[in-house]
Amino acid sequence: MLLVILLSTAAVTAVTAQCSICTKTASQLGEKPARSLNSGIIYLMLTPFAIVGFIGYNWWKNEKQNNTLSE
Repeated sequence: MLLVILLSTAAVTAVTAQCSICTKTASQLGEKPARSLNSGIIYLMLTPFAIVGFIGYNWWKNEKQNNTLSE
């Protein structure tokens, strides 16, 4: 899990994909605000992944503990 987070953080600088509306807005804003817009998009994208990862990790940990107790 830590590896996924580290790789995701490292990839943030390389990601520049945007929807067509965001691309048009970013081109009108200039370079520095466009980078901030990209960072905001990445932040909003990573939040649901972090939540799902947290829930999945807790589920896996509980299942592992339940299997150990039942054996």
